[in-house]
Amino acid sequence: MSKNFSVIGGDLRIVKLVKMLAKDDNIVYTYGLEKAEEIKGKNNIILCDNLSQTIRNDTRIVIGPIPFSSNGKEINTPFSDKEISVNQLMNYLNSKVFIAGSISSEICDIANNQNTKIIDIMKKEEIAIFNSIATAEGAIEIAIANTNKNLHGSEILILGFGRISKVLAKKMEGLSANITCAARKSEDIAWIKTYGYNATNINKLGENLSKYDIVINTVPHIILTKERLKYVKEECLIIDLASKPGGVDTIAAKEKNLNFIWALALPGKVAPVATAEFIKEAIYDIKKELDKI
Repeated sequence: MSKNFSVIGGDLRIVKLVKMLAKDDNIVYTYGLEKAEEIKGKNNIILCDNLSQTIRNDTRIVIGPIPFSSNGKEINTPFSDKEISVNQLMNYLNSKVFIAGSISSEICDIANNQNTKIIDIMKKEEIAIFNSIATAEGAIEIAIANTNKNLHGSEILILGFGRISKVLAKKMEGLSANITCAARKSEDIAWIKTYGYNATNINKLGENLSKYDIVINTVPHIILTKERLKYVKEECLIIDLASKPGGVDTIAAKEKNLNFIWALALPGKVAPVATAEFIKEAIYDIKKELDKI
């Protein structure tokens, strides 16, 4: 059984993952990580000059970034000055198993044409849950650093009631903040009330936005439009945790000079080691299943 892995691009989570895989006596071939100083000169880690050197015949599993791409054209390579196009990478993945995160359906279609098995690791429930914890803690860190009042007693609005919102609301409640969660579905509204939070319907947001000290969005759809941002008070902090296109009209937020922070990929910034450990275990589980085939 091959103990080789190919790793292409990625953030600090992936850098930590490379080190962990190498420490477990795997040979790790990397590309698009040349600016990650902590993996240079390490045993079992080989920094390659191109994709053909990295994605080898004796490597079955190729690991990519989380999230995979921000624009659908190039993969995410924050530790590299190289631009690696999605199509370029896909051309090298023939008959490989490719593991990355938040992969669009369009990219999956390209991979299927290349006879490549695609695994979106962010669709694994345990990874998504652990990611939610890191994202929630990162959002709290941002809130504390960018407001001039305590979270205790602050009026906080969380848009959406998915995994991240549930974890975030619970942690904010522990800091004695006054929590309101907004959702569209009646069942989500019911769950919000069951959890003991204030509930409001996203479709009814308007003048009621003026009461909040902090608004945190988790929905990847524009919720805070130019019209709605008119009601947000000047000193309000807006944190957007959603992937592109996000949930805030960024142009309108700048025009109003609002305190707005688009906080993407927080797990890779606030808890890269813990997140990498979870990803590693998930990859080993995937490898065990593949080895049975």
